Amino acid sequence: MGTPIPEFIEVVVPAGGWVDEDERLHFPRSLVEDAVDMAAKSFTWHGFDDDRSIEVGGDRVHFGTAGAAVSVYEHETRKHRPSELQDVYDVARLVDTLEHVHFHVRTLVARDMVEARDLDVNTAYAVAMGTTKPIGTSFFQPEHVHEVVDMFDEMLGGQSGSFAKRPFCVANNTFVVPPLRYAEDAVWSMVAQVRTGMPINLLSAGQAGATSPAALAGSLAQALAECLSALTCVNLMNPGHPCVMGLWPFVSDLRTGAMSGGSGEEAVLNAAAAQVANWLGLPSGVAAGMADSKMPDNQAGHEKGLTVALAAHAGANLVYESAGMLASLLACSFEALVIDNDMLGAINRTVRGIEIDEGTLATGVIRDVVHGPSHFLGDDQTLSMMQTEYVYPVVGDRLSPDDWFDAGATSVDERARRHVAEVLSTHFPTHIVPEGDAVVRERFGILLPVGELTTSSRWQKP
Repeated sequence: MGTPIPEFIEVVVPAGGWVDEDERLHFPRSLVEDAVDMAAKSFTWHGFDDDRSIEVGGDRVHFGTAGAAVSVYEHETRKHRPSELQDVYDVARLVDTLEHVHFHVRTLVARDMVEARDLDVNTAYAVAMGTTKPIGTSFFQPEHVHEVVDMFDEMLGGQSGSFAKRPFCVANNTFVVPPLRYAEDAVWSMVAQVRTGMPINLLSAGQAGATSPAALAGSLAQALAECLSALTCVNLMNPGHPCVMGLWPFVSDLRTGAMSGGSGEEAVLNAAAAQVANWLGLPSGVAAGMADSKMPDNQAGHEKGLTVALAAHAGANLVYESAGMLASLLACSFEALVIDNDMLGAINRTVRGIEIDEGTLATGVIRDVVHGPSHFLGDDQTLSMMQTEYVYPVVGDRLSPDDWFDAGATSVDERARRHVAEVLSTHFPTHIVPEGDAVVRERFGILLPVGELTTSSRWQKP
């Protein structure tokens, strides 16, 4: 790996690695294997509400958000506008209500934050205030990591070390400039994340045909090598530190060089990335749901359904980007978040599969219906399984054509828009008490208007 920082050299070289004449850090196979052995095989990603915590690893599959979109899709104008801090908070509030989105990593860049420090601290604040689910964000500088952890300690009651005991935020750390070179500020931030007890998504995002080989297997091999190098350094600094193997291999449309987030190649590549990490017995995280479509239409639907379903059935522990993202990650849509929540519920149902036992085979129920006056709709088993065996969409339409027309002949994005407006005009999480928030605001220079925590200046009831 190129451009290693001193902290990495200081732990790798005494363990058997070396730095060559080109100042590249080498990792012996045995050292990497030892790091895999000592690495955490699972960890708890806490929610601010511990009832919403998730266990990462094993054969568990969870869906969530992520991204660094620079624009928001506007339903009324069909245009994309620059994203702001208010949007970061509003997305978190909406995700807080979406049943099938299990964790929330920030989806948008607050472009109204001019300084890197303001961006990092205020983004972490907005996400943490908006939901009690497990959260994540990213950092430009290591000092921002320490400051945000101090802020999280304050949110948890003010005692130093509270966050380290119950870490509810995972850092998305894009630590590599592919191919095979460390991103200096990111790896300095990685050291800070290890020292503060913050779990890390070790994220390699080479783009096949541009910053990684066009051959999909080669792109996967490069991502694996990069992530294993970071995993080794982290575990030499702190054995068993909670990490996600974030192989996020992207692909290009080789006709134009543009990223193609919704392609079949992207789908199979991220499914393979999950299988590789799972084969090593390590927590896996991949990106799926990154539609190329610029709006939540049929194209977005088939791209998201294909990529997320393949990742989930490949066993990815964490499926990032699975809701809300459009335009190859350049945009996020409030309406898409709601529509995608329905999709995730359906995909989660397919991952769960069909439970087979004496009761679910229902031979007795069949016998009773065949030989009796009843029918299956009126049978006690049908009523008892309505909520356990079946998943129902929130905005997806299942009416007959005539009933759909009589109900207004609305499209799914129109129904989603009404749902978004209803949620964001009424749902204001209160897990941080006003007194605690006032201390945070005074200490950390929070720029989100305090009034937005109780009433929205943007969203009115439909």
